[in-house]
Amino acid sequence: MKTKLQKILLAAALGTSLLSGCAPLVVGGAVVGGMVAVDRRTSGTQLEDEAIELKVANAINKEMGERVHLNVTSYNRRVLLTGEIRSDADRSRATLLAQSQENVNQVVNDLAIGAPSSISQRTKDVVTSGQVKAAFVDAKDLQASAVKVVTERGTVYLMGRVTAREAQRATDIARGTSGVAKVVRVFEEISEQELQRLSQPPLSR
Repeated sequence: MKTKLQKILLAAALGTSLLSGCAPLVVGGAVVGGMVAVDRRTSGTQLEDEAIELKVANAINKEMGERVHLNVTSYNRRVLLTGEIRSDADRSRATLLAQSQENVNQVVNDLAIGAPSSISQRTKDVVTSGQVKAAFVDAKDLQASAVKVVTERGTVYLMGRVTAREAQRATDIARGTSGVAKVVRVFEEISEQELQRLSQPPLSR
């Protein structure tokens, strides 16, 4: 049985490997590269989200360069911008640049005005994300893979297609996790009926 520390390190390592593009691809609950997970997006939407993250990051970084430390997360075409930026004008411009990219439905801009965060702060954020993910795994009444966790300067952002019940449960767990200063919900809410439909195994042909 894994210890709590092992679970945290595993969750943090998974998040890091996903960011580096080295993790096995998981599509629609299938097993690819030896890993099993369930994603409530279609395989096409997952690929679109990956492309959106690259296009938005490239557009903003190309124009602003060192004026921004940027993290872009897209889930079901909803884009979350986190990090730090030099001015309100640049922050507004970042929103426009993100909105102008193909397939983007909504932009949530939570870029802070100020200097880039320190390496030590970013390391703490990775650990915090790992702790939250580990707590989700431990919760028997929550599908951990349905919630994406992003941490920036101690603020935890929760993304995913979840029911009101799941959203509240995930929020409560995150708020009770050590190192979490604030929880921001960027969920797309679905009904219990929609969840049941998504949970049905695909029909075999």
